[in-house]
Amino acid sequence: MTFEPLASDFFGYSDALSDEEKERLAALREYLEAEVKPIVNDLWEKAEFPHQVIKRLAELGLYEFAWKETKTFENSAVFRGFVALELARIDASVATHVGVHNGLAMGSISVAGSEEQKAEWLPQMAKGDVVGAFGLTEPDSGSDSAQGLRTVATRDEATGDWILNGSKRWIGNATFSDITIIWAKSAEDGQVKGFIVKTDTPGYTATKIEGKQSLRIVQNADITLENVRVPESMRLQNGNSFRDTAAVLRLTRAEVAWAAVGNSIGAYDAAVRYTKQRVQFGKPIGSHQLVQDLLVKSLGNITASLGMVVQVSKMLDAGTQRDEHSALAKAYATSRMRETVAWCREALGGNGIVLEYDVARHFADAEALYSYEGTREMNTLIVGRKITGFAAFV
Repeated sequence: MTFEPLASDFFGYSDALSDEEKERLAALREYLEAEVKPIVNDLWEKAEFPHQVIKRLAELGLYEFAWKETKTFENSAVFRGFVALELARIDASVATHVGVHNGLAMGSISVAGSEEQKAEWLPQMAKGDVVGAFGLTEPDSGSDSAQGLRTVATRDEATGDWILNGSKRWIGNATFSDITIIWAKSAEDGQVKGFIVKTDTPGYTATKIEGKQSLRIVQNADITLENVRVPESMRLQNGNSFRDTAAVLRLTRAEVAWAAVGNSIGAYDAAVRYTKQRVQFGKPIGSHQLVQDLLVKSLGNITASLGMVVQVSKMLDAGTQRDEHSALAKAYATSRMRETVAWCREALGGNGIVLEYDVARHFADAEALYSYEGTREMNTLIVGRKITGFAAFV
């Protein structure tokens, strides 16, 4: 299968990928273009998730690439970034599903789980037999999760089990997940700990959040935990403080930046197609200077962001990536994405707000990508702390 660089990869960053990585990307792109792209506008309007994609994405290896316990071939963080880009170029919701299941849920087990937990859960999740979710954000705790978690884990001294009480919000995949990684503050030592919670456990309830106008295909849920009993064997054995939670987020934040670039490219590709075909005043609108200006500014944002995310992924492979690096990539790429999707919407005029023209969905979905996995403001403060040496967190 031949890999063709995207026209929007203007500086040829994908040239650095290995031949096998390019083949894997080509197979993914073929599947997404043939089977996912034709259905996503309808699904977005209905706010429904295409459950049939889970097994096919697993067959393509998307749930196994990142973790040493499951990966079937050696691959780079740059390759995994391009995977996120290809997904989001077609649909940011499908990219988010993969990011939650593979990056956050499997990542929590790989980073903070025991060898026994990794052996039990990761192979099942890699095959798509078990779907995961990641429960950190709460109704009253988002940016302050390091200190502000209200969900409490209390040890039952008689049995050694943990009793979880609290609530979570905005949890992707959670309406249909088989397990959810719940992060809770221990009543014993006040530290944040992680738990693998089976979603059929008594006291666990997940309710779909209705009325979203961004990432409508993602099934976000409110989770209620009422005396949910979790055995000690299901506590992430190496997740003993928020520092361990942050280690998972560090691995996934840069891939959200990649997804932002992909979402930008999805809107840009649609705008280029439209402006070549739409005729006004006797010629395609793409021949007008003002329209070309919108497209060039969009491509400039994409190219600059792509350069940043490629480098931050190379740093991950080299072991030199730190919080401030992924934070800057996420803050910058999502900010440029907002500009880009707005310019692409503008290029389509009134048709830019209609789903069938393939810009409106990217335009709306940009708002969620801009906010989750750390808002621009919080990521800015992480970078600002590095620059000045002063922590400006309130």
